[in-house]
Amino acid sequence: MAYHTTVKDFLADHLQGPHKAALTRMLDDIINACKKIAIAIDSGALEGNMGSLASENIQGEVQKVLDVMTNNIFIESNQRSGYIAAMASEEVDNVIEIPEKLKKNGKYLLLFDPLDGSSNVNVNISVGTIFSILMSPSANPILADFLQPGVSQLCAGYALYGTSTMLVFTTGNGVSGFTLDIESGEFYLTHPNMQIATDTQEFAVNMSNYRFWQEPVQRYIDECLQGEEGDRKKDFNMRWVASMVAEMHRILIRGGVFMYPIDSKLQTQGGKLRLMYEANPISYIVEQAGGLATTGTQRILEIVPTHIHQRVPVIMGSKSEVERIISYHQRKIRH
Repeated sequence: MAYHTTVKDFLADHLQGPHKAALTRMLDDIINACKKIAIAIDSGALEGNMGSLASENIQGEVQKVLDVMTNNIFIESNQRSGYIAAMASEEVDNVIEIPEKLKKNGKYLLLFDPLDGSSNVNVNISVGTIFSILMSPSANPILADFLQPGVSQLCAGYALYGTSTMLVFTTGNGVSGFTLDIESGEFYLTHPNMQIATDTQEFAVNMSNYRFWQEPVQRYIDECLQGEEGDRKKDFNMRWVASMVAEMHRILIRGGVFMYPIDSKLQTQGGKLRLMYEANPISYIVEQAGGLATTGTQRILEIVPTHIHQRVPVIMGSKSEVERIISYHQRKIRH
């Protein structure tokens, strides 16, 4: 099957409204950054870039060489359009300021996780880049200007570096997936109008944390594990690769539930995944694809952030399963 629609053709045909020109230029920069990151990852071992550094990021995590490389690529590549007023990265403590001469039309904010799942790079498991675009309340944004709920996002997406490099994004009118053709260097539309199956028989969760979970999540997983002999009357499969982009891409393709719920170990920090760099952009994609995204007690996209590196519990994917998990949390609250 031949694919003829490039991502540039798609944007020209489908983007509408006052942000069309800006989103087109900003996405072009993001696409170029993702192409460079794909090359850096592909040549990582050959270039000696698969190891760890002595430094830690703001999250207190040991940084990989590729964490720093991909962060720098994303920062440098996304200063070209002139539309970005400031950036924020999972790898950086404070706002990344843009030189005045490079933000002549700076009305937008870019948030990103340059290399999601980076702990997997040296075992050759798929990793990704996640990004989110917001309106900037001012020409010279400060940290507080980034603290907008997920419903304010104009665009969110991810690149997946796996058996092929893919780009998946939404601008609020459905979800589209594009695959990179290595020979031409173009992304072609291969997955139009992506939809998450309403029902599923797969879940993705780190089962080693079972004893730390709250009762509603334990109850749900217990039902899945009981299979045909249990109340659900069907068998479930478990998947877990510890890379959010890889997990959620699989769910977009064939349905399922991804969970990193709150547990007793995570209670003081609020959760495992970052609201602004992971949970919000992926939740926007999930909802646009017909799924649901929740903390268990609250729609993720409605959370008003209190900190740029805030963490939250995450439960997202196929609508019917997420609704069931939410109902278990509601019963716990009522009792």
